[in-house]
Amino acid sequence: MTRPGKTLEIRTSPHILSGSSVDSIMFNVVLALLPVTVFAVFAFGLAGLLTLTVAVAACVLTEDFICRAAGKPSTIGDWSVTITGLLYGLTLPPGLPLWMVFVGGVICVAMGKAMFGGLGYNTFNPALVGRAVLQAAFPVAMTSWMPSFTVGRFSSLPSSTLTLPFTAPEYDAITSATPLALWKFGHEVTANADLAMGFVSGSAGETSSVLILLGGLYLIARNMMNWRIPASIFGAVIVFSGALHLWNPERYASPVFMLLSGGLMLGAVFMASDMVGSPMTSLGCYLYGILIGLVTVVIRSWGGLPEGVMYAILLGNAATPHLDRWTRPRVYGTEGKEVAS
Repeated sequence: MTRPGKTLEIRTSPHILSGSSVDSIMFNVVLALLPVTVFAVFAFGLAGLLTLTVAVAACVLTEDFICRAAGKPSTIGDWSVTITGLLYGLTLPPGLPLWMVFVGGVICVAMGKAMFGGLGYNTFNPALVGRAVLQAAFPVAMTSWMPSFTVGRFSSLPSSTLTLPFTAPEYDAITSATPLALWKFGHEVTANADLAMGFVSGSAGETSSVLILLGGLYLIARNMMNWRIPASIFGAVIVFSGALHLWNPERYASPVFMLLSGGLMLGAVFMASDMVGSPMTSLGCYLYGILIGLVTVVIRSWGGLPEGVMYAILLGNAATPHLDRWTRPRVYGTEGKEVAS
């Protein structure tokens, strides 16, 4: 009679699991983004709702099509492409023609994600890849802003929203400038309270900094975000912009304005902290954040565009492999020796 024995399972590392799957982490990121998304719809009405809906739909449909065309199971159920769509939509002007929104969503997934091998292999943040292409292809449309909290925002749409594909959009007489543009080109200061609460014009994601920070704190508390990245970005912006402001306060904006204006909050909390495009070592995360903060301040202060967060994060993504290589811990006993990588 054979006695049943215990089975020894031999697996590869990691041997200690956190208990959080990709689906769980991505779903929690969606939850953290929901307050920001709802506030964006509240601020911009139907235009904001349609922009975000089309952005998410374009990303999800493209992901599903690419998976089926490759003969693989669809991965739309892991919530990662939903995050891409939400972040992409939040970076766009709410009055952007919907056909441009859709084209950019296809580019996010096809060029920014699938071309690199899919989830876990993309070098750059897919949402910012799509936005960068739109910025280069349609610069006027991408810098035409509608005011927030207009009276009829839930009953009417900007004339540019339903523009036919490949035709020039026509914009309403009422347009608005972002706080960064007002400062850069006219040295007009926006109240810090309005910046913090999101009572300003700009992209759908230039909303309440308070809600963005709360979403980030939720993810940090759930151990689903590396706090070093946003902290180092904010610290770098405070130090570099603060030095410039002390040197010439009439020309350079204050650190508080730099932190609360534009897409810095959304970019630092939800985009730069992307696990795939950011470094794995703690020192690498600090250097990565400092690089993004420095480039943001440089572009905002001396660049031709008032905003520079998108380019700063993409540059940081490109530097990530090098930062990982330069800051990886040395294997014990290999000092002064070549270690096979």
